[in-house]
Amino acid sequence: MSLKPIKLFGSSGGPNPWKVQLILEELDIPYECEYPEMKDLHTPVFEKYNPNGRLPAIIDPNNGGFTIWESGAILEYLVDKYDTSNKLHAPSGHNDHYLEQQYLHFQMSGQGPYFGQAYWFEHYHPEKIQSAIERYNNEAKRVIAVLDTCLQGKEYLAGDKLSYADLAFVPWFWAVENPPLPTSISGAFAEGVKGKDSFNAWLERLNSRPLVKKLRKERAEMTEKAMAARKAANGQ
Repeated sequence: MSLKPIKLFGSSGGPNPWKVQLILEELDIPYECEYPEMKDLHTPVFEKYNPNGRLPAIIDPNNGGFTIWESGAILEYLVDKYDTSNKLHAPSGHNDHYLEQQYLHFQMSGQGPYFGQAYWFEHYHPEKIQSAIERYNNEAKRVIAVLDTCLQGKEYLAGDKLSYADLAFVPWFWAVENPPLPTSISGAFAEGVKGKDSFNAWLERLNSRPLVKKLRKERAEMTEKAMAARKAANGQ
C-alpha cells in the first residue's frame, strides 16, 4: 500500500524544519509542506498542532493523523517508524542507537540554541549586548571543536555509517554559512573551522550528498524570496 504524504509545517529559513525535511527526503517518504504565517504560530490556528507555537510539526496520515512536534522528536519518530532497513539509524538496543541519540541531543542542546541565540542577540534583541553576542559566538566555535574531537579517525558520528544524527547538524551550518542578514556568527564559524580537519571533511561529506545539495539550494532560494518580500513590505 502506498504511503500518504506526511504534512510538514515548515519555514523558508528556520533551520529546524529543514532537519525534518532532509530526513523525509533521505528516506524517500512522501510529504507536503505548509508554511504558516509567523503571526499565526501563537494562535489556536496553529497551537492545535503545537501548543508551543514553534516550527516544525508534522501530521502523519499513515498513523491515524498522529501529530508530533519538536524537530528532534520528529526525527526519532520518522526513523523508528519508516526506516525499516536501518538506512539512517541503528537497531534499537545496539550501542550505535544510543550514540545516535547522544549526538542528536547534543545538536538540540548545543548547536541549535547557541547558533540561534548568537543570531538573535545580534539582530532581534531590543538591546545591543555585545557580551551575549560574544558568548554565543564562542559557544558556536566550541561546538565545532567538540565535533572535531568526536570525529577523529571517523567519517561519521555514530558507528561507521551515516545516520540521522549527522544530518541533524547540517541545516544550522547552512544558516551560519549563508545567513539572510550579515552576522558575526558567520565569522565565528569561519574562524572555528580553521584547522579542524576531521570536522571539515565530515561537513563536506554531508554537503556533497545530492539531497543535501537539493535542499540547500531550495532553502537559499526561499530565504532570498522571503527577504525580498520583507524589504518590499518595508518600502526598501
